[in-house]
Amino acid sequence: MNPLLDLTRRRFLGQMATGLTGVALSRLVAAENALPPGAHFAPKAKQVLQIFCPGGASHIDLWEHKPMLEKFHGTPLPGGEKEMSFQGKNGNLMRPPWAFAPAGQSGKMLSTLLPHMARHADDIAFIHSMTSQTNTHGPGCVNMNTCFTREGYPSAGSWVSYALGSLNDNLPTYIAIQDLRGEPPNGKANWSNGFLPARFQAVAMAAQQPLRNLARPASVSSAEDEAAREFLRTVNREHERQHPGNSELAARMAAYELAAKMQLAAPEVSDLRGEPQHIHALYGTGDPNSLKAAYARNCLLARRFLERGVRYVSLYCASRASNVDGFLNWDAHKTLKADYERHGPIFDQPTAALLADLKQRGMLDDVLVVWCTEFGRMPTHQEGTTGRDHNPDAFTTWMMGAGIKGGVSHGATDDFGRRSVQDVTSVYDFYATVLHLLGLDHERLTFYFNGLQQRLTNVHGHVIKSVLA
Repeated sequence: MNPLLDLTRRRFLGQMATGLTGVALSRLVAAENALPPGAHFAPKAKQVLQIFCPGGASHIDLWEHKPMLEKFHGTPLPGGEKEMSFQGKNGNLMRPPWAFAPAGQSGKMLSTLLPHMARHADDIAFIHSMTSQTNTHGPGCVNMNTCFTREGYPSAGSWVSYALGSLNDNLPTYIAIQDLRGEPPNGKANWSNGFLPARFQAVAMAAQQPLRNLARPASVSSAEDEAAREFLRTVNREHERQHPGNSELAARMAAYELAAKMQLAAPEVSDLRGEPQHIHALYGTGDPNSLKAAYARNCLLARRFLERGVRYVSLYCASRASNVDGFLNWDAHKTLKADYERHGPIFDQPTAALLADLKQRGMLDDVLVVWCTEFGRMPTHQEGTTGRDHNPDAFTTWMMGAGIKGGVSHGATDDFGRRSVQDVTSVYDFYATVLHLLGLDHERLTFYFNGLQQRLTNVHGHVIKSVLA
């Protein structure tokens, strides 16, 4: 019988499903074994330090001076008298609790809440016209890290790891340093590999929480440990010889060998005791404020990771929300002055010390530093409080270091800081610029998933040329 005539509808659909499954599996195998595509052109930066302050750090209280807020303090926001924001009704305009003062040769007006950070004004390029796609913390943090509000997409650090690979042989390519107070909103989704192969996700480490299970069991001597590893290498080499062309096996062997190398490298890099006393004093690692001291140690750890060739380091200052608004992060809904007088000193000295230390060591020739938060805050106070509500229509980020023109500002919000109005930018533009400095064209950096050539910047984004050196 002609087999074509015997092809029933059920059999046809079954065979088609089997075939499509094979195609899908081949795609998955190819993706898992994909090699880093490499830079598209000569980079200005080789590494990235991302500093993230979760909670929606207020642009108008920290980075962007608004004289009209001071002049019209206590009066209604023009055109916004009946506006409802994230938590409801808003009151009148509220000036910042701290004065702004000129900083550096550029005379940049910055909040006196951050006197140490003001010393870097001439090296920083401020982006004052950022906008977010959401006014909710979890999706906002994920959006600022992945360009999407939904979980499941790769973080920028994962994209960079996938594109450029590692600069070292014994530490991860991408590390996320969590704050002592806990993970940021939506936790590990902020440094997830998403649909990229798993090896491109960040490894979470911190001064207060080094990698677990690195120490050799006390019952096993170093000689026994090395003998076991050598035996395993012999078995793996023989298996690889018998199965030539099995790149998945080679990749797994490389991963386990990296883990073995990390047993030696990770404890060394995490041991801050070898740093001279003047460096500890610079960062404030011995400060009586335990939260500031913990963050200072994480800042010092970040520098040590970068020194040893970690490609992308994400450093968090604060954590997810708590039952008390603004207690664990920058989400100052009710008592902005008290909240920021708690968070400001934790952030200010250690962060400024990290930037100064990178600069004095010449590391800013290769390291791009970016500061992020998920959105800004309203210029008004929330009704019945002295805090500010969420504002996704305006916030500030900044860049410093490799390839960046310091002492400049890009974009601006309106007179009161309510909305971005001049050279409005998005997270897509932000990361298009980061990738550009790393020698990557954001439109050409793609990964096939779910039937599409996916991008970090989706189908958007333009390089912010005014901040480039």
